[in-house]
Amino acid sequence: MSSSLLKPLLVSPLRTALRLTAGLRESIKRLYSHAALSSQLRSPLPSSTVVLGHIFVHGTGNIRFGNNALLYPQCHLETHNPAAITLGENVVLSRGVHLVAMSGITIGNGSMVGEYTSIRDANHARTDGIALRDAGHNSKPIVIGNEVWIGRGVTILGGVTIGDGATIGANAVVTRDVSAGDVVGGVPAASLRARKP
Repeated sequence: MSSSLLKPLLVSPLRTALRLTAGLRESIKRLYSHAALSSQLRSPLPSSTVVLGHIFVHGTGNIRFGNNALLYPQCHLETHNPAAITLGENVVLSRGVHLVAMSGITIGNGSMVGEYTSIRDANHARTDGIALRDAGHNSKPIVIGNEVWIGRGVTILGGVTIGDGATIGANAVVTRDVSAGDVVGGVPAASLRARKP
């Protein structure tokens, strides 16, 4: 029997089987993703953390999670000695978020980080006579408060503090502190309006 005749006979039962097992397969994927992330960390990963797919961990694994974090696939979490990444309770990291810490990154309770956002506390240093690759880094900690909403594609640079309840518009580049409750956007990010935190 040719494949063109066999295919319609097999597709229907296979589709039914996949529909019936979808929930089980998703649960197994989440359990596997949680275990894989947990195996790369120095600190225990709370069982309440939901991991929806593969998370890339580089460096020391000095990453601490509060309860009920939600992690979408393809996040990149990187720490270098002695820096740590610390996430509060109920934090959401959307697909493709990059967190890179050489001094330290703290994200407060209930904060949400949009897709493909980059939060890096270090920049390359430039020294005469030394190749950029070998010139080292300048780093300053980043502190993000509670209930902060960071839009898609945002860049947050070292030394920035973002106050509780602030909102960062999509694709903004945050180069200086953001006050509690402020709404900022643009390159570099500037205040658009304030809201009550």
